[in-house]
Amino acid sequence: MNLHSENLRFILGIKLKQFRQQKGYSLKELAEKTNLSLSYLSEIEKGKKYPKPEKILQLAKALNISFDELVSLKVNEELGPLKAILNSPFIQEFPFHLFGIEPQEVVDLVTNSPRKAGALIRTLLEIGQSYGMQVEHFLFAALRSYQQLHQNYFEDIEKAVSTFVTQHQWKVDPPIYSEQLRKVLIEEYGYILDETTLTYYSELQGFRSVWINRNPPKLLINRKLLPSQKAFILGREIGYCFLGLKEHATTSSWLKVESFEQVLNNFKASYFSGALLINKDLLCQDLEKFFQKEQWEGKSFLALMRRYEATPEMFLYRLTELVPRFFGLHEIHFLRFNHEVRGNNYSLTKLFNMSQVFVPHGLGLNEHHCRRWLSIRLLKELAERQKRGDRDTTLIAAQRSRYLNINAEFFTITLARPLVLSKGTNSSVTLSFLINDQFKKTVRFWNDPHVPTIEVNETCERCDLSEALCQDRVAPPTIYQKEQTQKIREKALQRLMQEV
Repeated sequence: MNLHSENLRFILGIKLKQFRQQKGYSLKELAEKTNLSLSYLSEIEKGKKYPKPEKILQLAKALNISFDELVSLKVNEELGPLKAILNSPFIQEFPFHLFGIEPQEVVDLVTNSPRKAGALIRTLLEIGQSYGMQVEHFLFAALRSYQQLHQNYFEDIEKAVSTFVTQHQWKVDPPIYSEQLRKVLIEEYGYILDETTLTYYSELQGFRSVWINRNPPKLLINRKLLPSQKAFILGREIGYCFLGLKEHATTSSWLKVESFEQVLNNFKASYFSGALLINKDLLCQDLEKFFQKEQWEGKSFLALMRRYEATPEMFLYRLTELVPRFFGLHEIHFLRFNHEVRGNNYSLTKLFNMSQVFVPHGLGLNEHHCRRWLSIRLLKELAERQKRGDRDTTLIAAQRSRYLNINAEFFTITLARPLVLSKGTNSSVTLSFLINDQFKKTVRFWNDPHVPTIEVNETCERCDLSEALCQDRVAPPTIYQKEQTQKIREKALQRLMQEV
C-alpha cells in the first residue's frame, strides 16, 4: 500500500485500539500501565498523533506484543475494508470537511463495524465500476451539494468583489470592459495575455483558455470568443488572484480533474467573475421591476441581459445565485443542452438542481429527455431556422411545464444560440422556477395566458403518454412499462396470498 502519513496514523491508532480491547484494557488502564496520559492515548487511537519509537515500545510492552506487530502496515482480515478506504482516491480527495465530517469518522465506521462497513464499501465500489464512475464525478457532485447547502449564494465572495471594485474605484454600472480587466492582470499580477498561440493547435480549439503555470503566469485566450466571454475569463483569472486561490485549473473546461481543491477554486473564481461583471444590487433592482410586469416579455428579458453584456449562460446562472436569497425562489433548476444541428441527439452538459423534481442525467443514462422540454423545443426551432439561412440568432421563449404524475408545475425560461467555438452546434440554457405561492407572490406574469402550458415528463422511457397523445416521442416507454408490469404482479401476488 502507498500510504500518506495521515493513513499511517490511522492504522496505528486502529491497531492500538484493537489490541487494547483484545486485552480487555480500558484507556485509563493502558494509561496507567504505560505512564502516558489518557488524552494522549485517545489522540493516538483517533489517528491524530503518531508517537515516537520509545513510546511505541512502551505501548507494545504493556500489551505484551512486539514492536513490529504494532507498527506493521498489515491488518487482519476483519479490517480488510480499511485498505480499500485508505487507498481510495475517493476518500483521499472527497471534501468531507465541507459537510462537517472528518475522514476519521469514516474510518471509525469500518473499525467499529468492519463486516457491515465492508459490505457497504464493496457495494458502492461495485456500483461505481458498473457505471464507469470516476473520482471527478464524486467531486462535482460534492460541489453541487456544497452549493445547495449555501443556496448557491456566497456572501464572502460577494464582499470580496465589492472590496475589489472599491479599491479600483470602478463604477458598478455595466459594462465592465475587457480593457480594465486586462490592465489589472498585466500591471498588478504580472500576467502575459496571449490570443495567438491557441490558433496553432487545432485539437485545442474547443478550449476558451489555457493557463500556464510559470513566472510570470501566462493565459492563452481563444481569439474567437465573444467580448463578453473574454471578459468572463479575465474576471475569473482576477478572482483566482484576488481571492488567493492556489490550486488552479489548467483549461477553461475540464480536461482532467486533479483535486477537489482545484474544482472548488475554479467555482469560486468563476463566481467572482460573474459577480464582478453583473452587480448584485443592480440586478436585484432590475429583476424586481421585471417581475412586476403583467405579461412575460421575452424582448425585455433579452434587453436586460444585454444591459450587462452577458452571455445567456452567464446571465441565467447569475440568477441562480441571487433569486433564492433575495426573492425567496428556492425551488429552481438550471439546465444546459448542446445539439449538433445535423443530428438528433440532445446532450445535457450542465445541471444544477435545487428543486424536488428528478432530472435524469449523468452516468449510465441511456434515456431520451422529454422532447417537450423547452430546452429541446427551442434547439429544434433554432436548427430549423438555420437550415433556412437564418444565422447567429438568439432565441428566447417561456412556457409553464406541467410534469405528469407529480403535482409540480414550473415556469421555464430558455435561451438558445449557436456555440462560438463548435461549428454546427447549438446550445440552450434554461432556468425553471417552481410555481408555488412564493413565485405567484413575486412574479406577476406567472399566469400570463400568452405563455403556453405544456405537459412534460422526465424521459420518453418513463412517460405513459401514448404516441397518439405525444407526437414528440422518440423512444418507447420501456421503464414505465416495467414499472406497470411490476405493480400488476405485486397486486396478483397479494390477491393470491389473501385467497390461499
